[in-house]
Amino acid sequence: MGTHRRPRQRMMGGGRARTAATMITLAGAATATTLGGTGHADPKPTPTQVKAKVDKLYQEAEIATEKYNGAKEKADAAEQRLEELRDEAARKELRLNSAREALGSVAAAQYRSGGLDPALQLALSSDPDEYLDGAAFAERASRRQTAAVGRARKELRDIEQLRGAARVEVTSLTARRAELKRHRETITGKLGTARRLLSRLTAEERARLDPDRASPSPSAPRGTLSASSSQAPDSRAAAAVAYAHQKLGSPYVWGATGPDAFDCSGLVQAAYRAAGVSLPRTTYAQIDAGRRVSRSALRPGDLVFFYSGISHVGIYIGNGRMIHAPNPSAPVRVAPLDEMPFAGATRVV
Repeated sequence: MGTHRRPRQRMMGGGRARTAATMITLAGAATATTLGGTGHADPKPTPTQVKAKVDKLYQEAEIATEKYNGAKEKADAAEQRLEELRDEAARKELRLNSAREALGSVAAAQYRSGGLDPALQLALSSDPDEYLDGAAFAERASRRQTAAVGRARKELRDIEQLRGAARVEVTSLTARRAELKRHRETITGKLGTARRLLSRLTAEERARLDPDRASPSPSAPRGTLSASSSQAPDSRAAAAVAYAHQKLGSPYVWGATGPDAFDCSGLVQAAYRAAGVSLPRTTYAQIDAGRRVSRSALRPGDLVFFYSGISHVGIYIGNGRMIHAPNPSAPVRVAPLDEMPFAGATRVV
């Protein structure tokens, strides 16, 4: 029995040694991890770092907003075309049904008359002259019937074409709606992240970062409106500037075009719509809606664009300042052009 116990004892002893070594190693690793984790934990971002991250998120959200606006514009157009195609198809179906009823009445009359061969009808007629007069009338009626059949066939072909075009529009509309959903998710995701970052700052920290943005209802300096209007190149530009002034303090809401909330291109579109000028919906299209002007030649009413991707727009009001809808953390307000990287300007009137 002893000869069997000694190897067993050695094996167990070796197992204890290995277990102890393993525990020491794991304990050391845990200690190192704890110390290392404490020593290398990411520090809390400073308010300036938070602002930089939030501004980047707002810019990315605005890019997605302009893409959303463009997709919505196309989706609305596709939906309108689809309704027009359906209305036209319905009108043609009514005409086709009327033609079918008329042709059915003619066919029934022919059936009742027996549809006799014209030569036989002439032979059987007691008054050939009367028959020939009737035959001439029947021939004219037959030509009208043939024309009616031709029109019915054309209506049917047109209806099929309209239905085919409607199917194409349905496919386009479905794709546009899917695109809208993707952009909406991008926008809400980035804005949600920005809100969470800002919630970590105190009210005092947010105010120090951007005193104007913290102000509940920013206003233009005294006399700015009259000066802007008098320097505008056109009465419509002056009217657009006046409208923008009236909207100071309105909230930023992505996708909004007024009258109580706006995104950046929505404010521009609404201001010029009030002045009787129709502008495209997106910044990408608005920059091509007029004549390009240099920054040194700016006059009140000109559209000013920012960032290399042309993702933001405002309305110039003079003295190096503009009115714009910044982002969800700030309402419509007056701001210097230097607030963002300048990308170009357009005079639309």
